[in-house]
Amino acid sequence: MSTGTANERFKESFRSTVAIGIAAAVVAHFALFELFPRMQANELGAAVTELAAIELPPEVTIPPPPDQIARPATPRVAAAEIEEDVTIAPTTFESNPVESLPPPPNAADVTDRPSFIPYTQAPELRNKKEVLAFLKSTYPSMLKQTGVGGTVLLWLYIDEVGQVQRTVLAESSGYEQLDEAAKKVAEKMHFRPAMNRDKTTAVWLAQSIDFSVT
Repeated sequence: MSTGTANERFKESFRSTVAIGIAAAVVAHFALFELFPRMQANELGAAVTELAAIELPPEVTIPPPPDQIARPATPRVAAAEIEEDVTIAPTTFESNPVESLPPPPNAADVTDRPSFIPYTQAPELRNKKEVLAFLKSTYPSMLKQTGVGGTVLLWLYIDEVGQVQRTVLAESSGYEQLDEAAKKVAEKMHFRPAMNRDKTTAVWLAQSIDFSVT
């Protein structure tokens, strides 16, 4: 049994208490680090944005303003006087006789395109049966088998004896083969010529040719 004073006895007990407390704290911290789950830092993905280079537009040079338009000159009255007895010479054909005039245009030049020619009696087809038979034989077989048809409108130039001298396509059927076949059919036509009073005359005639599957 200690025989020292109370103060001495407290000092001795305090030292042992501190030593035990420090040892307990060390053990508690060690156990805490060992038993507590370890934390790991996750990797954070970094998004990379590509920057696109922008081409700057070229510098625009503004042209200088146009020069100011000069004002027109002020008209002035001429000082010259005109005599009142000035006359115009009569016009005659002595300097340009009729024999020197160019010839009239040829008939072939007139018939290059459809134009109105006066007549009193229209031309009339004479060989209708022959034309229908030729139309059937001229009908393109491939189009006929597939059921393709159409109507072709032609301008026919019929001369003074009733022969077809020229064909002009006025309205297509939509198929080039039918248009060409229609021209061949028209060339086989023979007409009673048109009459202008008591004379035969050449005329332009609109003629439709129909290709239909029957």
